[in-house]
Amino acid sequence: MLPRCKVYALGIVCAAPLLLTAQTPIAPPSTAARGIAAPAPTAVAPLRLDGGAVSLDGPWQFHIGDAPAWASPAFDDSSWEQLSATRPWGAQGHPNTEGFGWYRLHVAFAPGAPETISLLVPSVDDSYQVYWNGRLVGTFGKLPPEGNLWQNPEPRSFDLGPREAGVLAVRVWKDGFGSYDTGLQGGFEAPPTLGSPQAVEAALDSWNYNWLRGQQLSLALDLLFALVGLLCLAFWLRNRGQWLLLWMAGYALSRALMPLFDANLVPLSHGMEAAGTTPLFNLGDVSLWFLLLWLLDLRGDTRLKRLVKIAAIIEMTVSLPDAFTGIGMAGFHPEPWQWADGAFTAVYTVFEVIPFYLIGLALVRRQRLDWARWMVAIVALTAQSLFVASVSLGQGSRFTHWTIGNTIAEPLFTIFGSPVTAPNISGTLLLIVLAYAVNRYTAENSRRQLAMEREFQNARVVQQILIPADIPDVPGFAIESVYRPAGEVGGDFFQIVALDHGGILAVIGDVSGKGMPAAMTVSLLVGTVRTLAHYTQRPGEILAAMNQRMLARSQGGFTTCLALRADADGTLTAANAGHLAPYIDGVELAVDSGLPLGLAANSTYTEIQCSLKPGQQLTLLTDGVVEARDVSGALFGFERAAAISTESADQIAHAAQEFGQDDDITVLTLSYVPVEVVHA
Repeated sequence: MLPRCKVYALGIVCAAPLLLTAQTPIAPPSTAARGIAAPAPTAVAPLRLDGGAVSLDGPWQFHIGDAPAWASPAFDDSSWEQLSATRPWGAQGHPNTEGFGWYRLHVAFAPGAPETISLLVPSVDDSYQVYWNGRLVGTFGKLPPEGNLWQNPEPRSFDLGPREAGVLAVRVWKDGFGSYDTGLQGGFEAPPTLGSPQAVEAALDSWNYNWLRGQQLSLALDLLFALVGLLCLAFWLRNRGQWLLLWMAGYALSRALMPLFDANLVPLSHGMEAAGTTPLFNLGDVSLWFLLLWLLDLRGDTRLKRLVKIAAIIEMTVSLPDAFTGIGMAGFHPEPWQWADGAFTAVYTVFEVIPFYLIGLALVRRQRLDWARWMVAIVALTAQSLFVASVSLGQGSRFTHWTIGNTIAEPLFTIFGSPVTAPNISGTLLLIVLAYAVNRYTAENSRRQLAMEREFQNARVVQQILIPADIPDVPGFAIESVYRPAGEVGGDFFQIVALDHGGILAVIGDVSGKGMPAAMTVSLLVGTVRTLAHYTQRPGEILAAMNQRMLARSQGGFTTCLALRADADGTLTAANAGHLAPYIDGVELAVDSGLPLGLAANSTYTEIQCSLKPGQQLTLLTDGVVEARDVSGALFGFERAAAISTESADQIAHAAQEFGQDDDITVLTLSYVPVEVVHA
């Protein structure tokens, strides 16, 4: 017989009825040949196998406990109670019963029965052994003391050999109950089928076909979740900045992979089932939290975002030891592990309120969301309500005897044999609205990013035009400049204007803000400097005029700026609007610092004068030099800036950049070399 995982895989590929072949071992010797006395057939109603097979509904002789003698056909089981094989023993007077239980059925055949007999055993909770007239004919799973109990057992067929009267005995081990078990499990979940090998094989094929037919809807939903998850993961790998796509991938893939562990797709032990299902379950939870945080436009709340992150870390951390509790409960002393499982589950139950809190917060704050995001909130609220109700009310149901959790999961109707439940409907709707909302959000975000990129490109073009590429050749002065923006567009600017009388006018500044607004402010100020240079060369008047322009058009921004005039005889005249003071041969020049441009009307800027001696170097910087930071967060600082201020402009900028550039870096150096010295 093929494992159910292969049946499921064939259903995906072929989507057609499956014909599975049961393994038929060589027939063992008969009871009489081995010298075992079979019970008198006259004491049992003969079984008529007119259709080749018969369902063994019972009544079966049943007893809790374990003894090797109970497999013998000679054992007297007349004092045992009788149970039907149509329901578990927990639903027939033995609730919350763990451990061993035995079923025995005395079998005789009416004339015309097949010469060779096989047995089909459907799902049994949990592991079992089949004995025919005292002979072990097959086992499913492992029984104590070997461990490794099996979750979701599948039907198995067993060859009983030549037709003969005898006793069919089934030894069952029911392992410890989980936190969601009702206590009504244990033993047969459906009656076995006895008949010819051909009839049993046909019954097994029919069972697998009906099982696969009933899984069509679940299969389609799982494939839908997997497709959405893989697409989102692929798009996220192409653009790692789109975190919403990662959360969507986590939510969808966790739901798609969970059936591999808990939906009868592969035969796994309880421990493996818990170890696989628990982390996936928690990953889906956490991913939904961050999806709601993004889609409901709540991620701007730093405190809320931090709380969700902490809750996510706790839930994913707790999932690891909780997976081991499943392994522990699969052993033969499960009680301590059951208590641990209940404690960890309590943590999950508390965190299930997070989606409700996020949705309620969006409603209270009256977030301005489009209809797609409000649909996410409504559907998520409905789906989470159904989920929390089924989980919380199903928790410990064998003690509370509450049935509403199971009622929620019951089918509402069927489609082509596939049951449809309320959680199916709400989960599918949630996936659809999430996928649609994520797609809209991602598209909007892409459009915004494209617009910002265009703005940065335009601003960079403007700035490249405004920042002088060529330094004017002014007799008596050696001038160097370096401009290194921290990003695509910086806020620094400088201008060097050659004066008619042989001197130069130098202006350096730093505009608050970035991007196109900063670039436009720079263009305004540079244009102002170039215009004013035709009418006045006094630094104080130039800064005052620039301040007036800034007040009219800065829209709340400000600019630090230093204006300086160097005459042909070495005389310096400088005025400062909140900018860094310049250095002369490594010594800071004492210049009054007025208010930055754009903050107050009628600001005045005091001028200072000094002389630049032949061979001395004047160095002007922006704050990108002194505010450079290393990996530990230490600032480059004023002392380092003063120490290297006698170096060339390129060396100064390189030193600050290597230390750790954090802002735009602009350096101007002006060395005074009188014309007569040059001629000499």
